[in-house]
Amino acid sequence: MRLAAAPISWGVCEVPGWGYQLERGRVLDDATRLGLREIEAGPPGFLPEDAHEARELLERHGVRVIGGFVTAVLHRPESLDAELRSLERQAAWLSELGSEVLVLAAASGRQDYDRPVELTGAEWGALLAALPRAREIARGRGLDTALHPHVGTAIESAASIDRFLAESELPLCLDTGHVFVGGGDPARIAREHPQRIRHVHLKDADGALSLAVRERRVPYAAAVAKGLYRPLGDGDARIADVLAALKTSGYAGWGVLEQDIALAGPPTEASDPAREVARSRDFARAHA
Repeated sequence: MRLAAAPISWGVCEVPGWGYQLERGRVLDDATRLGLREIEAGPPGFLPEDAHEARELLERHGVRVIGGFVTAVLHRPESLDAELRSLERQAAWLSELGSEVLVLAAASGRQDYDRPVELTGAEWGALLAALPRAREIARGRGLDTALHPHVGTAIESAASIDRFLAESELPLCLDTGHVFVGGGDPARIAREHPQRIRHVHLKDADGALSLAVRERRVPYAAAVAKGLYRPLGDGDARIADVLAALKTSGYAGWGVLEQDIALAGPPTEASDPAREVARSRDFARAHA
């Protein structure tokens, strides 16, 4: 497994009011200092919108973008064409940066991830029919596509992940933290569906806070601020078992170190996000 970084591990997020946003240069310099010279693109605005300008910035920092997280509302036929046009623009930008994979989340249409999404039968049908169209758009730009289960999106729960795996041929982004928070077992998925896994987001999660989010007793963003996600090996998502299963299956793609955090203000030496990224890096290297 090849390891990469993600801006969300430094608290950089697209959700309004998420928390203090570190300057991009700090994030990129930290990543290279940690030996992580590949990174996901982060939310809109983290890197310049102009692809040429973004490439020059990345080259100055010695960093390469391998992919990016893209959301699209795919279960509403009335807005699908507009959503796919937006996806096309983002796929084109990622392709110009030299990316390999478009990490796709089936968005709710809201700006936050606090509420669950319950699809009707017709909406499930619309979502499943839209996925091949999204994949073809990415393919036209030379990108693979991997569906990302995510809290607060149409594919969050263990049941919805199982249905996606059964009824779609789209590859999966195995996000170990989101699968666990949603009630699934990431190690089981790694063992039983290795051929579907195109991309991996590695994060650990606290069991009690995960249950509180799943039962909607604590809003998702508030739980992240309380430490929902933990350095690899410090939580309850059995990351060592996930890594063992991926190793057994011969997975040779990217493992993106992605510990979602929310910063209350400028980090101090004691609260430097890079320290926890380094711990996760070391855990992944020891077990992958």
